[in-house]
Amino acid sequence: MKYIVCVKQVPNTSGKVAVKEDGTMDRSKMATIINPDDLNAVEAALALRDENPDAKVIVISMGPPPAKGMLHELLAMGADEAVLVSGREFGGSDTFATSQILAGAIAHIGLDKDDIVFCGRQAIDGDTAQVGPQIAEKLGLPQVSYAADIQQKDGTLMVKRMLEDGYMTIEVETPCLLTCIKELNKPRYMTVRGVLEFDQKPLTVFDFETLKDEPLIELDTIGLKGSPTNVYKSFSPPAKGEGVRVEATADGIRGMVEDLCEKHIV
Repeated sequence: MKYIVCVKQVPNTSGKVAVKEDGTMDRSKMATIINPDDLNAVEAALALRDENPDAKVIVISMGPPPAKGMLHELLAMGADEAVLVSGREFGGSDTFATSQILAGAIAHIGLDKDDIVFCGRQAIDGDTAQVGPQIAEKLGLPQVSYAADIQQKDGTLMVKRMLEDGYMTIEVETPCLLTCIKELNKPRYMTVRGVLEFDQKPLTVFDFETLKDEPLIELDTIGLKGSPTNVYKSFSPPAKGEGVRVEATADGIRGMVEDLCEKHIV
């Protein structure tokens, strides 16, 4: 039994955004974090593994070589194995390309009857929420998105799916794919033992040569050139101008209101 979790290294939103000439983000020049929703997916897999000690949690990510550091953190959290999908041919992939590459990597690992694939709801850099459902479609798996509670029951999963106006409870057979939201759980921290022993756990790199023959991957629709979606322009937002200090007096407040009226704000 395997719980395969797709994770992404994303820019830290509190830092600066670096953009390349081709319009894509220069991730090598930005501070990064583990995508928050993906941490909830990892915790969901670890919690189910706690109930099924024979199960194995495998975290998989597509990204540049430095993403190994993120996978080390997840191994220290308790994941059993890690896989990094990395190759220049994959760089700049949009959601369509990324999902087929990850689906090919998951197929390369292998899916058995009791396996579950976990994804975060969406990544904070793209906010599309497309990759998880696209992976499920390419692998031919039933999927439940926006999982807010997961319970195992008689060989199936009972998943409470969050909607805008309530919840929907769905029973799904495995293998399946779930996308997880922050309301599902609270991710655990790395342990001291995990930090000391993470380098004893396997971390495998799937490069282009490893995956190029996977039937799920269309070689002409991956990478920046092959992606159907192209970035028109990316840029850092301009810095805000200096504010105006208003004295807390009747004249000061009257002047502020007059300025706002002249600018048709009030």
